[in-house]
Amino acid sequence: MTDTMLAAVWERADEPFRLEEIRRPSPRRGEALVRVSSCGVCHTDLHVMKGEVNFPAPAVLGHEISGQVVELGPDTTSTTVQVGRQVVGAFIMPCGSCRACGRGRDDMCSEFFGQNRLRGVLYDGSTRLYRTDGTPLAMYSMAGFAEYAVVPVTALAPLPDGLDAESAAVLGCAGLTAYGAVHNAAALQAGETVVVVAVGGVGSSIIQLAKERGATTVIAVDVDADKLTAARGLGADHVVNSRDTDPVSAVQDILGGRGADVVFEVLGLPQTFEQAVRMVGDGGRMVAVGIAAGAASAAVEITPLVRRGVRIIGSFGARTRVDLPAVVGSAATGALSLPDTVTRRYPLERVNEAFTDLRDGRIRGRAIVHMGENA
Repeated sequence: MTDTMLAAVWERADEPFRLEEIRRPSPRRGEALVRVSSCGVCHTDLHVMKGEVNFPAPAVLGHEISGQVVELGPDTTSTTVQVGRQVVGAFIMPCGSCRACGRGRDDMCSEFFGQNRLRGVLYDGSTRLYRTDGTPLAMYSMAGFAEYAVVPVTALAPLPDGLDAESAAVLGCAGLTAYGAVHNAAALQAGETVVVVAVGGVGSSIIQLAKERGATTVIAVDVDADKLTAARGLGADHVVNSRDTDPVSAVQDILGGRGADVVFEVLGLPQTFEQAVRMVGDGGRMVAVGIAAGAASAAVEITPLVRRGVRIIGSFGARTRVDLPAVVGSAATGALSLPDTVTRRYPLERVNEAFTDLRDGRIRGRAIVHMGENA
């Protein structure tokens, strides 16, 4: 390994990434150095780039990776992660010792939110990334748009042989987020009816996991005809193009005048949030998954919410240490299809093109940025 690596550095809001040679990081206790195979292209990174989510700059973004462990930090042992192993890294990197982690709520890890998401550092209060002149760079999760990444071993899960290592990167956010929404937040039961509002990378994964869980009817809602066609191929029983029709009325017509047992809102727009609540049937759940821009809010009519016993549940990721291996298992069995989920691949040199395509709605499912010959 050389002392430097190529990384996509984000300098400030509304500016593209700039490819730069920076210092190759070294892992500390409880961490692994991963030679990155690929990193997923996610709307949350786009929110950061546009200044819609506060994060310190300059930084390296990218929060769902796959790759090979090449080094463990001093005094670091793991029963599942060893040097040479192919792994996937989750965007929620639990510290393992805070009150939330102690209760098994990795998704609420106070150190992750307080240190990484607010300050761009790891749990000793410092970053692992520096420019060649010594200038520190913030880390968004493990900072995956680079040839190497330092990741706490609590956020890694091994990949089985036969699973495409590049495509598996999306299991660390799209797959993990979908799993948490279906299994934990919704506690989806076999025989229930489901609506998925917005069928990008996370929404596509929710469709597949809902069918695996035993949902009888899955309705996909989107404004993109190509995404809806893909949703049918992933298991959606019905599709609704909300560009052409009122999605609330369309869902009720499909379900015989009733609302759905569970509605997943995966976009984070006030309009779709409000529509999703109105799609829920008596005693049902609306699971809010999409991250909104800035301080966006939605109006919800109070009395129907109370009288009809509707629940609104927020869902951010999942319990990394327990759920990430389960997500990998769903991918290994084909219940969560990586070939159908990952539809575009870009080399690191084209990372800005990837985010332009994401912004303009040209990516169906999920895209990845791969390191290719650079790794």
